[in-house]
Amino acid sequence: MSEAAPIHVVFALLPGSLILDWAGPAEALRIANQCLRAQGRPERFELRFASPEAATASSVGVQIAGLLPLAQALPSAPTACNWLVLVGMPGRCIAVDNAPARALLHWLRGLRLASGRLELMTVCAGTLLAAHAGLLPGRRVTTHHHHLDELRAVEPACEVVDNRVFVEDAPVWSSAGVTTGIDLVLHRIAETCGEAIAAQVAQTMVVALRRGPHDPELSPLLAHRGHLHPALHRVQDAVSEQPHADWSVPRMAGVAHVSPRHLTRLFMQHAEVAPLDYLRRIRLAVAQRALQNGLDVARAAELAGFASDTQLRRAWHRFGVPGTPSALRPGQ
Repeated sequence: MSEAAPIHVVFALLPGSLILDWAGPAEALRIANQCLRAQGRPERFELRFASPEAATASSVGVQIAGLLPLAQALPSAPTACNWLVLVGMPGRCIAVDNAPARALLHWLRGLRLASGRLELMTVCAGTLLAAHAGLLPGRRVTTHHHHLDELRAVEPACEVVDNRVFVEDAPVWSSAGVTTGIDLVLHRIAETCGEAIAAQVAQTMVVALRRGPHDPELSPLLAHRGHLHPALHRVQDAVSEQPHADWSVPRMAGVAHVSPRHLTRLFMQHAEVAPLDYLRRIRLAVAQRALQNGLDVARAAELAGFASDTQLRRAWHRFGVPGTPSALRPGQ
């Protein structure tokens, strides 16, 4: 694909479409164009917004007007490259028994996906819309964790991948939803415009860590945080901010202002993990990031707070991380 060839990115919106599902990726593409212009290179992405209705409301109630009819959304030029983006909507299940959804599905069923010609990206429950339209048989896909079982029921002929930020099975790319749509678009910007442009976009958007197709949807830094206990969150914040510190259960208990025994009970009751296992998981996540950034095993272990690379390897195998620390380094 020539770099000068524009890519038409069509966001297909239904009433109530989750605004962050499409606004975040659209902003990433706009910023990519801005970065390309600053380098004297041509813009690469032409953004289009289409819907069965000329105007519709977003998930937060803001009215979106000037939307293209679906029939005019995709360029007719045979050599054009198009990315079609389907996004999610609020609710535990995705309703497709209304007139706008039926119109969108009818349009989708007439499309033929092909790499380099018409490629599909789904964000959150947008994967469900693709499934209802019959676009996913034989594909590996993911969606928001609330909709995984629903996706399996709607399209039994696709392979549903749990706990992934996004899944690539060209010409289909699917993401877990909300902010993971930004991760997916950054990945595609890197493929199309180069890593340097993608890095500039990430920096402009203040995206702390670009995640890849093999990363879990729920980072270890976010796992075990689905509780409301303030003292426990305080400990987890402290450990995450300084994983290399000389942590022990008594020191963690001091942060929480409870006894070591009570802290252990709090961790098991609310976070469902022992305090030192939580610490090891955080350190392992930090070490993995360091290895992915090119550090050697000894330096990654030191940065993460492990006493030695041997201790890192023990934690690696204890928690069932595939492969070895050495193999995670780029170029290994």
